[in-house]
Amino acid sequence: MTERKKTPAKKLSFGEAVGEVEQILERLEQEEVDIDDLGREVQRAVELIKVCREKLARTDREVRELVADLQESNDEQMVAEPTGDADSNEAPF
Repeated sequence: MTERKKTPAKKLSFGEAVGEVEQILERLEQEEVDIDDLGREVQRAVELIKVCREKLARTDREVRELVADLQESNDEQMVAEPTGDADSNEAPF
């Protein structure tokens, strides 16, 4: 296999990184990787997986913070406003 320039793993989107890992796995399963390239391929796959994990962890944190902020905002609104009566047409959020 010829060595080609690869985009640094951290610059890839999550989908691109996952796609490249899948391609590497497919080549490994089909035994298309020359023994001389095996170490590089596995090293690249590990690098891509680490980047994917970092992106997942960051996104998880961001989503949790957004939900917590929304809940906090909702709690503050519930305390500031008297409870609505059954005739209220306002949305709960």
